[in-house]
Amino acid sequence: MCAMARPRKPLLSRDRIVETAGALVDAEGLGALSTRRLAAELGVSGPSLYNHFRTKDEILDAVADAVSSKIDLSMFTEDDGRDWQTALHDWAVSYRAALADHPHIVPVLAQGPGRRPAGLRVADAVFGAMVRAGWPPSQATSIGALMRYFVTGSALGSFARGFVDDETAYDAADYPHLGQAHRLAEHRQKVDEGAFATGLRALLDGLRLQYEAQVRESAARASARPSAPREARPSAPREARPSAPQDGSAAAEA
Repeated sequence: MCAMARPRKPLLSRDRIVETAGALVDAEGLGALSTRRLAAELGVSGPSLYNHFRTKDEILDAVADAVSSKIDLSMFTEDDGRDWQTALHDWAVSYRAALADHPHIVPVLAQGPGRRPAGLRVADAVFGAMVRAGWPPSQATSIGALMRYFVTGSALGSFARGFVDDETAYDAADYPHLGQAHRLAEHRQKVDEGAFATGLRALLDGLRLQYEAQVRESAARASARPSAPREARPSAPREARPSAPQDGSAAAEA
């Protein structure tokens, strides 16, 4: 019996489409991704992609969710032991690292999780951990939002790379304080990572102060609340007086 011949090309699968689309976006940016280009990279016809995804946007969502799945969430489990500040710090570092590896997909991630499962797991983990730590739900929502703004904003582009390395671009007459700006690009990693660390520390310190003030206010309200009145103790029943005898003896005793 003849052995079945193996297919010359790997079978098309959802995972293979996402992996190839992610590599294309990483290499050339969001603008390079089209169903025609992706099909060519995969060695298949364009319509075959629609057996797995209805639109290009669905493919981008899947690529973005694959990046979200790389974010460490272990610090938010109930048995982890890290306090809420340390958990937020460690998560933000992991979050930024995942985005730094795939900077071109950041604009998609910055729009929020939508229906993406991994993105929703991230949101659920952060919110749940903050509520368990004692933050009111509305504040826990705000913390999740501000952390996303901060991390995705830091990953959208390099501050240092935004300055050209041409010393003549910074005329002292026009820009008296930018005499060393041409050296920023040379120290991009140090500048950008230092800025992220400084911003994260300031953000978490601010949240800590807000949290402590909230605890003090709660304690003050509790101490100012009037205590419940003590329940009146029922008085002991009076001892019944014996009725006067009918034979007139009580009058005789008087």
